[in-house]
Amino acid sequence: MTDNVQTHRRTALDRIAGAPISWGVCEVPNWGHQLEADRVLKEMSSLGIAATEFGPVGFLEEEAVAKAEQLSAYGMRAVGGFLPVLLHDARHDPMPEVDAFIDGCLASGAGVVVLAAFTGVDGYDARPVLDDDGWSVMLANLDRITDRAAARGVIACVHPHVGTMVESGEETERILAGSRVGLCVDTGHLLVGGADPVALTAQHPERVVHVHLKDVDGAIAARVMDGTLTFGEAVQAGMFLPLGEGDVDIAAMVRTLEAAGYQGWYVLEQDVMLNAPPSDEHSDEGPVGDVRKSLDFLLGVAQ
Repeated sequence: MTDNVQTHRRTALDRIAGAPISWGVCEVPNWGHQLEADRVLKEMSSLGIAATEFGPVGFLEEEAVAKAEQLSAYGMRAVGGFLPVLLHDARHDPMPEVDAFIDGCLASGAGVVVLAAFTGVDGYDARPVLDDDGWSVMLANLDRITDRAAARGVIACVHPHVGTMVESGEETERILAGSRVGLCVDTGHLLVGGADPVALTAQHPERVVHVHLKDVDGAIAARVMDGTLTFGEAVQAGMFLPLGEGDVDIAAMVRTLEAAGYQGWYVLEQDVMLNAPPSDEHSDEGPVGDVRKSLDFLLGVAQ
């Protein structure tokens, strides 16, 4: 094995992060049983994952320095996190929320603001139709946020997400053409939104600054696309799978990014809902087992 390959492997491992949603921890009301941070962070750490996104408000300590200390106690650091924010309404200025989030990132050593274009309604099962004026407002806000984040030393990116104002490939392309914001590629949400995440990445590798990796049961995703299942129902039905077990070509995605010189995070995200806490913290049943499968698959790709 050459030194270059060894370095590549170390670098790949150093850029893999976890996400509380893989343990069913989510900001959406009534999203199943919510595990406490101690158990989630212990299990992440037991897998050798040394970084995580924040998760929803209330999951980690609220004060930023306390949050950093909390993660450090488990041998972990903060990557950044998911910020649903209203971007398309001219009467609403998103910057105070964004600045407050950046304050928390800077104080806890995190560097990525993952923006979701909030619809104005809780949940991800319905969304309004955005007119041209709404699009203009959203694109202008994304440029403002991009510039503010860069000036403050962090990266802003938009996350195409089912049930937000940016979910489909067409909407993602409109964001990329009409703004300067970076792109968070979420392989699962893009596929459920009708896009090909690998092809989209290959077309715009220079815009990708953050990655959420999840695999998808394509048959269940098709039922979301045709309206026979809501997003929440599909998650309950097991739409998101460990990497390598679904219909997204995760290996091609990673290889495309690495060939393009991508240096950002690979966040392991498998959106799940829990009916109850997994019974045994020391077994591979439940979320920790699925995340282990995804981690092993991703490390195999890197090798």
